[in-house]
Amino acid sequence: MHVVAIIPARYGSTRLPGKPLKIIGDKPMIWWVHKRLKNIQRVDDVFVATDDARIKDICDDYGIKNVMTKSTHQTAANRLQEVSNTVKADFYLQINGDEPLIDTGAIQAAIPESVPQDIEFGTNIITKIHNPALALDPSNIKVTFDNEMNALYMSRTPIPYPFKSINFDYYKHVGIIGYNKKMLDFYANSVPGRFEKIEGIDTMRFIDYGKKLKFICVENCESLSVDTEQDLEEVRKLILKTGN
Repeated sequence: MHVVAIIPARYGSTRLPGKPLKIIGDKPMIWWVHKRLKNIQRVDDVFVATDDARIKDICDDYGIKNVMTKSTHQTAANRLQEVSNTVKADFYLQINGDEPLIDTGAIQAAIPESVPQDIEFGTNIITKIHNPALALDPSNIKVTFDNEMNALYMSRTPIPYPFKSINFDYYKHVGIIGYNKKMLDFYANSVPGRFEKIEGIDTMRFIDYGKKLKFICVENCESLSVDTEQDLEEVRKLILKTGN
């Protein structure tokens, strides 16, 4: 099975413009993300998908494979779908470009042993919430699933509601998602469904339309995404301390 990891990278960011090119140590952030992905055995190739010539030029300077995509894409999945039209694979992994400390074990877990090609199919890494405050934070997307780990619902509010029992755990979405080509094509050729429009969660589209999205649970899967200058300084300190 041929697996390709794709890092969507935009220059524009409301809180931290030029985020992929911010220097950590002596390398740009996009280099650190790419380096971690290249160390995963089951990932056969890694590409950066960008719409900005500045990011492309840096990728070229460091020998990072990249694909220029349209500037009109509203979501990472749309950008991946465009790349999938020229980069052929059995499975595509979407990896955020602002997580230079991303958990490589979680990325590995997102790759199933086999991927059906006759139906729309995807995987989504989730992790247990240990801090109750995180269950209340709308930026943490909570998830529910059936006994076979098929996705049932995703919400910014805590689900399920503890009406008759408190003997359960909350789980949250982690931004590591995998797709086969049919799933990406479906996404690109569909419109937001009812609950996607309400919750503002683009991955909800697969659930809205009854597509097969499999949750995969990874314990203690925490990562620091760089959204602010403060996040950037924290990551710089961690990488300086560990050397990786």
